[in-house]
Amino acid sequence: MKILWVKTDFLHPTTRGGQIRTLETVKRLHQKHVVHYIAFDDLEAPEGPRRAGEYSAKHWAIPHSTPEKKLTSPAFVAQLIAGAISPLPVAINRWRSVAMKREIERLERTESYDAVVCDFLSAAPNIPDLSHAVLFQHNVEAMIWQRHVDHAGNVAKKLYFQLQAQRMAQYEGESCRKAKRVIAVSDADAATMRSQYNVADVSSVPTGVDLEYFKRASAGPAPVKSDLVFVGSMDWMPNSEGIRWFVREVFPLIVKKRPETTFKIVGRKPPPDIDAMTNERIKVTGTVPDVRPYLWGSKVSIVPLRVGGGTRLKIYEAMAASVPVVSTTIGAEGLEIEDGRNIAIGDDAEAFASRCVELLNDSCACQRMAARALEIVSERYSWEVVTAKFERLLG
Repeated sequence: MKILWVKTDFLHPTTRGGQIRTLETVKRLHQKHVVHYIAFDDLEAPEGPRRAGEYSAKHWAIPHSTPEKKLTSPAFVAQLIAGAISPLPVAINRWRSVAMKREIERLERTESYDAVVCDFLSAAPNIPDLSHAVLFQHNVEAMIWQRHVDHAGNVAKKLYFQLQAQRMAQYEGESCRKAKRVIAVSDADAATMRSQYNVADVSSVPTGVDLEYFKRASAGPAPVKSDLVFVGSMDWMPNSEGIRWFVREVFPLIVKKRPETTFKIVGRKPPPDIDAMTNERIKVTGTVPDVRPYLWGSKVSIVPLRVGGGTRLKIYEAMAASVPVVSTTIGAEGLEIEDGRNIAIGDDAEAFASRCVELLNDSCACQRMAARALEIVSERYSWEVVTAKFERLLG
C-alpha cells in the first residue's frame, strides 16, 4: 500500500500518548508499505522533521504559526475570544491551514495513494475530501469537553466549555460521518460514535505497548524511588486537572494513614501551580529523558483522571513495567481491565486513597496484581498485534 499520513505534528520528541500511539503504528506500517507523512513544522522541535525518515519514505513540513499554549499570554487569550465567535471549536480552528490543504490536494493528485489517514480530528480541516480518508480518532473529543463542563471551577468556565462541547460535538459528528471509515482506540469509543453520531463504519484498534522496552532489566537505567508515581504530559488539561484533584483531595488522606508516602509527578511542561506542588513528599520532575526508571522505582502508578477519552497508554506502560495501577473509572476507560485483579479502581477521594494505601501496605498484593496485568498486556497488546489490525482496516 501507499499511504499518506496527515497529522498536525511530527513524532519527535515523543512526549505525549497520542504521539506514542501514532509512532509505534506508523513505524511498523513503514516496514511493509510506502508511507508519506505531512505535518506542521514546529521551529521549537526541529528534531521532528529530522527524524521523520524513521517512519516514512517522504515527509513534508508545512510552516504554521504554532498555537500559543501559555494561559496568560495575549495570543492564548485571543484564541479563546476567537473560539467564542467562530462556529468551529477552538481546538480545531487553531490548526486550520490553507497551505497544508493545498499541499495535500497536490499530493493526492500526483501520488495515487491507496489510503489517506487523518490522524486526530484536529487534522480534519486540512483534508480536502474526508470521504477519501480514514479518520483515526484517539478520543471522542466532545466527551472530553463535556467532562470539562462537569468539573469547571466557575460559571464563566462552565459556559465557555459548554459552548466548545456543543461545537465540538457538531463538528466531530459531521467529520465522522463524512470519513470513509473511522478507527477508534476502544470498543467504548466506537460504540459512542455509533450511538451519538450515527457513524456506520467505525471499528476499534486497541492501544499497544512496547513490552521489551518497559520490561524491568538489571542492565537498564537505575530505578528512581517513590511510593506513588504519575506519568503523563502535564500540558494536557485532563492530566493537570487530575493531578490537582489528587494532590488537593486524595493525597492528604493517604498521608494521614501513611505519613511517609512519597509521590513523583513525571511529565512535560507542568503548569506553574503544579510545579509549585514540590515539597518534602511530592516531587515534580518536568520533562525527563526516560520515564522507565520512575516506573521501575515506584510501588504504585496512579491515573487520577476525571476528564478524558480514548485509552490510557500510561496504564499499559505501567503494567508492562510490572507496576500495579490505581485509576479512576474514567482513567481506565476503554481498557480490558478487571478491578481487584489486574487494576484497582477508585472514583472518589476516599476510595482512591484507600486503594493506594491497601497496595502500599501489602507488597504481596502489589506483586500479584502486577503479574496478572503483565500477563494480559503480553498476550493481547503488543504493538505488532495492534498494528496488524490497523493495517487490515486500511486495506
